[in-house]
Amino acid sequence: MGLFSFPKTNRLLKRVEFVRLQEIGKKTYTKYFIANFCPGEREKIRLGITVSKKVGNAFVRNRIKRIVREYFRQNSHKIKGKWDINIIAKKESASIFPSNILVMSLEELFYKISREF
Repeated sequence: MGLFSFPKTNRLLKRVEFVRLQEIGKKTYTKYFIANFCPGEREKIRLGITVSKKVGNAFVRNRIKRIVREYFRQNSHKIKGKWDINIIAKKESASIFPSNILVMSLEELFYKISREF
């Protein structure tokens, strides 16, 4: 496993996991993101990222996912316990350059999530 990896054990992978979060999870918002989260069934914090085609083309969607993954990789230690989190990008996130504004929005989002725990 490389230094900058995001292993499968840290990801939400199956549709049923995303649906469970949608149904029973709590929600919080920032200007650029929505987060669904609830207590997880595994030993780690797991992350799912949803960026629909409404947000932008493949380049834009992949850029947003890279930013979210990297932020999570560097800051997941700030949230204690075992949780499942799905970060959903809003349309507004596509037009944001430079990416440090998105990082600040993610910081705000994770702060809101950590207060809930």
